[in-house]
Order: sequence, then structure tokens, then C-alpha cells
Amino acid sequence: MSEDQNVDVPPNHLSIDPRSPFYSEEVLSRDVGIRFNGSEKTNVHEYDVVEGWVRVEVPTAKDRRGNPMVVKLNGTVEPFFR
Repeated sequence: MSEDQNVDVPPNHLSIDPRSPFYSEEVLSRDVGIRFNGSEKTNVHEYDVVEGWVRVEVPTAKDRRGNPMVVKLNGTVEPFFR
């Protein structure tokens, strides 16, 4: 039973950027949700549970290569599968 519960736990560090070493397409295909400081976030670009931070996309800003700008926020991170 405990093995089944471990399968349903998202990784401690995950990114949606394919260039990142923390990118995992098979995990992202399962629709991961993020609760940050008690509220669900839909614009998370990357997160780390152990260090307690998320990188969220700024909706109107782009860098010089056209990628979305991200801001690092510190707090309680709770990933879950929907």
C-alpha cells in the first residue's frame, strides 16, 4: 500500500521548461497542481519543495529572446496531482 502512495507524490523539484534538468514530460502529463502559501497557482514555471520557492511567470513581460519573465517567490510549496 505505501508503494502506491509514493507513486502519487509529485517530485520535489519540477520545471515546465524543456531546457531545464528538472523537466519531466511524464510527470507533467499527469497534470500537476501547486499550492503556494495556501492558494492554488496556475502560472508556476518551476518549483522546489525543499528550498520553499516557486518561479511564477509575469504575464506581460518577456525577455530579449521572447521567453516569459519569471519571478522567484519564497514560501510553503505543496505540489499535488489533480
